Amino acid sequence: MSTAVLVMAYGTPTGPENLLTFYTDVRRGRPPTPEQLADLARRYEAIGGISPLSLRTQAQIASIQGALDGLAPGEFTTYYGTKHADPKIEATLAEIAAAGHTQVIALVLAPHFSVLSVGEYLTRAKESAKSLGLTIGVIERWGEDPMLIALLAERLLEAQGALGIEDPGVEYLFTAHSLPIRILEMGDRYPEELAATARLVAERLALPHHRTGWQSAGRTPEPWLGPDLLAVLDELAAQGFRGVIVCPAGFTSDHLEVLYDIDIEAQQRASSLGLVLARTRSLNDDPALGELLAHRILAARVALDDQTTR
Repeated sequence: MSTAVLVMAYGTPTGPENLLTFYTDVRRGRPPTPEQLADLARRYEAIGGISPLSLRTQAQIASIQGALDGLAPGEFTTYYGTKHADPKIEATLAEIAAAGHTQVIALVLAPHFSVLSVGEYLTRAKESAKSLGLTIGVIERWGEDPMLIALLAERLLEAQGALGIEDPGVEYLFTAHSLPIRILEMGDRYPEELAATARLVAERLALPHHRTGWQSAGRTPEPWLGPDLLAVLDELAAQGFRGVIVCPAGFTSDHLEVLYDIDIEAQQRASSLGLVLARTRSLNDDPALGELLAHRILAARVALDDQTTR
């Protein structure tokens, strides 16, 4: 029997009729207010009414499967599980067990680890796998993988060409999804992981300077990691920059946090400040990303086999 691979992503509503259920799940069972729901609906409408995340994720999984078939034919079968939509992580693991698999490798389509992001996916996967009698290995992080750095550098060079402004007037901003600031009290190294990705890309391209920032913070009373993307744009304009290239290094595909938060909201703020903003192209189903993750999966299975034979 082949090794199962559980590829996990955030999930997205399939249409307006699923929006309330999805948002309630994101809010851990607390229904949103009518105003909150209307605001989310407005943002989805601004990007065409539906997020491409589900289709993008399925294409990424197909790419991973193709790369695995090339490296180890017949040895792996990929499955898809989400955090907030169907199919949920637990349902997919039940499907894996029902298919007769005894071993599963789990990964999240996000390169940086935090206990409140990737950690939550992996905890759910581990607990469900244990209840089903499955042996599980996990991939926690891959933000410093040389293949990822090369992919991001390639896209940043593309964005440089599109911007049309010389380096002295351009800032390079690497972003990821903000998280509650309490992760720092847990010793979480999520900010350091984003900074490491940014540093490696900057070194590869010999960028004169760069910075990191955070975006898409949740609408909750507690403080979230900063500086926020929009605040960074304000600061860049005040410092005399003429342009900015935003590399959303914490995301792997086009979805609401990229297509709205950067392409619409941040673009509007930049325009109002007299800044020219360009965004790096999302990784989506680039075959190189599939190859990167396939190699990580192979290494994780070797580690799992070593662990189970001790």
